[in-house]
Amino acid sequence: MSTQPGTPGVFAPETPSLVHPVTPGPELLETAAGTLRMLAEPTRLHLLWQLAEGPKTVTELTVAAGVPRTVASQHLAKLRLSGLVDTRKDGRHVIYSLRDGHLVRLIRETFNHADHRITGEPAHD
Repeated sequence: MSTQPGTPGVFAPETPSLVHPVTPGPELLETAAGTLRMLAEPTRLHLLWQLAEGPKTVTELTVAAGVPRTVASQHLAKLRLSGLVDTRKDGRHVIYSLRDGHLVRLIRETFNHADHRITGEPAHD
């Protein structure tokens, strides 16, 4: 439990941390690099961006990304094997979703950063 800001000794309910104060060791560095490698391919990044908006079927992702179904399926398989996306069955459809909120924020911030580089908008926190 954490204390409420400005109130010594009064505990607030646990909330997920957006910052994990960890000094990265070899395992953490390799895991983080693996995640970034998965984001480094434009089609995969587009699929992940679509999933950051919410769960989708392969058909929805194929149409949104403008790629053949086989291409989308291959990339989705890599993302699933790397642990970035989850799947669930809904009748005959497979629904894909991002594994967690960290990925949603990472993908959104990646696009925010790219937008600033393209538009020249000043950096901010």
